[in-house]
Amino acid sequence: MERVFGGEAEWLEPDGLGGFASGTVSGVRTRRYHALLLAARTPPTDRFVLVNGLEVWAESGGEEYPLCAHSYEPGVIHPTGFKWIESFTPDPWPTWVYKLDDRTRICCEVFVPRGRAACVVTWRVMTEGREVALRARPLLTVRGYHHLHAENGSFSFLAEVGEGRVTWRPYWGTPRVRAMFSGTYEPNPDWFRSFLYSRERERGLDANEDCASPGEFRFVMQRGEPEAVLIFSTDTPPDRALPEGGALEVVAVLREREAARRAALPGALPGALPGGGRATRKARKARSTEAESAHWSTAGLARAADAYVVQRGLASSIIAGYPWFTDWGRDTFIAMRGLCLATGRLETARQILIEWSRAQVGGLLPNRFPDAGEEPEFHSVDAALWYVQAAHDFLAMAADARAQSAVGAAGFALSSGDAKLIRRTCVRALEAYAAGTALGIGMDADGLLACGEGDSSLTWMDARVDGKAMTPRVGKPVEIQALWINGLKLAAADEPRLAQLAARAEASFAARFWNKDKGCLFDVVDVGHASGEMDDRLRPNQLFAVGGLTHAVVSGKRARAIVDVCERELLTPMGMRTLGPGEPGYIGTYGGGPLERDGAYHNGTAWPWLIGPFVEAWVRVRGGKASAKREARERFVRPLVESVAAHGLGHIAEIADGDEPWTPRGCPFQAWSVGEVLRLDRVVLVDRT
Repeated sequence: MERVFGGEAEWLEPDGLGGFASGTVSGVRTRRYHALLLAARTPPTDRFVLVNGLEVWAESGGEEYPLCAHSYEPGVIHPTGFKWIESFTPDPWPTWVYKLDDRTRICCEVFVPRGRAACVVTWRVMTEGREVALRARPLLTVRGYHHLHAENGSFSFLAEVGEGRVTWRPYWGTPRVRAMFSGTYEPNPDWFRSFLYSRERERGLDANEDCASPGEFRFVMQRGEPEAVLIFSTDTPPDRALPEGGALEVVAVLREREAARRAALPGALPGALPGGGRATRKARKARSTEAESAHWSTAGLARAADAYVVQRGLASSIIAGYPWFTDWGRDTFIAMRGLCLATGRLETARQILIEWSRAQVGGLLPNRFPDAGEEPEFHSVDAALWYVQAAHDFLAMAADARAQSAVGAAGFALSSGDAKLIRRTCVRALEAYAAGTALGIGMDADGLLACGEGDSSLTWMDARVDGKAMTPRVGKPVEIQALWINGLKLAAADEPRLAQLAARAEASFAARFWNKDKGCLFDVVDVGHASGEMDDRLRPNQLFAVGGLTHAVVSGKRARAIVDVCERELLTPMGMRTLGPGEPGYIGTYGGGPLERDGAYHNGTAWPWLIGPFVEAWVRVRGGKASAKREARERFVRPLVESVAAHGLGHIAEIADGDEPWTPRGCPFQAWSVGEVLRLDRVVLVDRT
């Protein structure tokens, strides 16, 4: 499987509602989340896997060939349709070309139209004079997307069958599954048992599943004749109906609209056309010229940014990562600066800031909206502080016509009411923190911000197993102080007295955080709220005192020393290690079950998003010179951009091993990983001389 175009690399087709289609290049489903139709009942949460995949066979020249591949327990691959893959491209959407033994070529496309809980699958013959009979069986589970499905007698194979349409509702109280098709459909219930999801087994989780197949679609195709079409959709959300018409008419409308939408995205390249990725000679030449001149480019990441922007109610939010995250507070505000502001999505940023401001309680902002309609979770000290930083960046860009023009958002206008609400949210958060609020959060006598109770995990290093914090940082964590001081300074324009608090905190920071023995900063002071107790383990959190935020809290020789030690001990091609290799407890490989993985998560595992504060700090201590920016692009940004071809296609992974070869791990599609690289590319590393 690996030999076929990096067969385990994963593709993603999001619907903008929290749902998505995803899979591997080889076609083998390796995760419980790989599916053609995975939809959110209450966007962007309460997600269901409806159509897991397809069993597809093509008959040409008297021989049958599989155009699919599945893994079954105990690791048997059958059939092996990837053997006939001649080419694959994810642009403008996943497209495979199969070359059969008789030289017949068949093109298969999969795309998800934005704003619809639907997935389109098409096949067409590319070889003149060849007739191909194709049959496709849908594999259904209709389950919560974190769960697995087993054969049972409650699954209903009953269907409503009409002209070119069929609807199933296997379980009461779950979404319906609808299919439009251009061929014929024959009911023929069957079970496909013991699929094996290798990525789940690697993660120490249950990995076997049974899928139900209610029937079979059949098509006959020739070159130049209408393609074979399957359109899967659901009744949730109910106001997103498909266009009128038969399958061929509907797919033509959806393809045209989606191709135009994607072509208009920031960073879209010429030649990204429907129909197997074909383009005119002129478009292909233009695309080739752009690629050669750029040598390597973040244009693809700018397009990928669109995947993370989703609908929440009538507004927008940001999915932290695919396939298993929802929208998280700190992730949203960190990622927003790159995904939205650096790419000109100012209206989206406005909606996000307004929507989250309404969820503020006691100065706190939620760290997570759960997946199934429960109350928002408040267990973060930094979500509100990151809101202040993101809001400042947004308000500055909204007021600067030149900045808007630079990112392609010229003419954006922010109402005075919205601006006032955003500023009030920032001031309210900082005043509540200064006075003291829930979760042990409050300003101490030295002006620094204390947080946490017991072994609570309120910072971004928040992994927990069975209620136990894997990296407890109760006390005064270093990056929280950098965020606190920045927030006070930024909000002082609206509430002048905050400037005095900032000055006091900054003086205490300088006096208390410098670790002269290691030539860098302590990670936490007053550990466990014990005065004078210091955590001197080398972690990347100290970088935020120099880069990643509007104001550097440390400058001069100390700033250079911080950057140098982090570069020497923590830097990898896939981002920054979360713990120095020489520190007790360092774990260089992320793997095993939940306990092992969460134990390594912030104790050596490398995080791509941390390249943002590192690179900004690295350039700042070199005076922001153009030469430093050019060097930083090549040395630090380029490896991450080039990683998009290895794991989650077109995206950057959540994490990677801290040890060589720095294998990508975790979520293959991560919002703040993409966002921070875009922020570096479009904001921090721009040569303004």
